Amino acid sequence: MTTTRAGIPTDATLSYAAGPVDFDSLAKAIRRSVGHEGMRPEDARSIAAHVLNFFGFNERIIDNVLEPDDRDTFYMLEDTGILETERDETTLYDGREWRIHYWMFRKDRIFELAREESAAMAAAGEAEVVYSSNSNRSGAFLLPHGETGTGLAAHAVYHELGDEIWLERRQNPAPAPPSPPTPRRRGPPNEP
Repeated sequence: MTTTRAGIPTDATLSYAAGPVDFDSLAKAIRRSVGHEGMRPEDARSIAAHVLNFFGFNERIIDNVLEPDDRDTFYMLEDTGILETERDETTLYDGREWRIHYWMFRKDRIFELAREESAAMAAAGEAEVVYSSNSNRSGAFLLPHGETGTGLAAHAVYHELGDEIWLERRQNPAPAPPSPPTPRRRGPPNEP
């Protein structure tokens, strides 16, 4: 299976089996779902992070975990085709029917929208910054200046800092921490 630089499957028929939905694909899909100019990239990333906090590595979550405001966001994403709902019914011991509602990613739609958004970004001359990847190998993270990262998303924050911060650190290095004092012996010296 071939993927884009961002790890988005290039073949739409394979996108369903491509593994979990990653942050970049979801953020691009959210931005594309309202139109490229309709949402700032940072707003799309914020919504994507919020949604992924519920899903984690799961492909579906139970509706009961959502607060009303969160549910409104999920309904908005359902309207755009990014999420879908499913319902399961079970019979309780006393004979009553119990309904359980789930939210699920529509991975085919997410990867389709993400591919469209990547193309729109390229057409608009926007730089594509990738902080995550579907690749399982170490160092798979592509960072803003073209270098590869450690594979940990938490390290990407250091690459968001401007070059002037790192140059300042080189010119004015932090002072070395003080060395610990040597312990002093108390009491009489040991005799043979």
